[in-house]
Amino acid sequence: MAVSGIDGSGKGFVAARIVEALRARALRAAGVNSDGWLNLPDRRFSRVNPVEHFYLHAIRFDELFAGLVLPLRDRRSLRVTVDHADETATGYREETYAFDDVDVIVLEGIYLLKPAFRAYYDLSVWIECSFETALERAVNRAQEGLPPHETMHAYQSIYHPAQQIHFVRDDPRRAATLIVDNDPRPATRADPFS
Repeated sequence: MAVSGIDGSGKGFVAARIVEALRARALRAAGVNSDGWLNLPDRRFSRVNPVEHFYLHAIRFDELFAGLVLPLRDRRSLRVTVDHADETATGYREETYAFDDVDVIVLEGIYLLKPAFRAYYDLSVWIECSFETALERAVNRAQEGLPPHETMHAYQSIYHPAQQIHFVRDDPRRAATLIVDNDPRPATRADPFS
């Protein structure tokens, strides 16, 4: 299962509730956040066409799927050590994932509904949220460890414009099996892709 949405939409919160609900029904659910497969900043960001570059190079999807998701799907059990990247890291650290007899994988992250990945999921969830609400959440939780003005700049100049590329090229809402509204604002939103 994929749980996707824009940066700051609440994907992690919703994915964690799904994992809890599955476990409460005696299913072995493995929650996986794709953020650990971020490229390091020198690969993730570029001064040349920064929005397009982020859309294309934010996450090491090939490594995520080949090294963890697909082997876990196929075998149901897996122990693997991978190169993990925290948001502000300048180098990778080793992270070990260990799963045993998994029934459901709940994969959470941005861009999971690109056409190249859709066949990997039995179910996909799009977390609906306005850019305005997502930005407020990011600033309130000091996402990326940045001060508020830098967080606002990153979201307004890179993250959310890159999501707009995702909307136009990949139409993630249409690709989703289910849409969950995770925004307290009224349904008539200011951003043109809601």
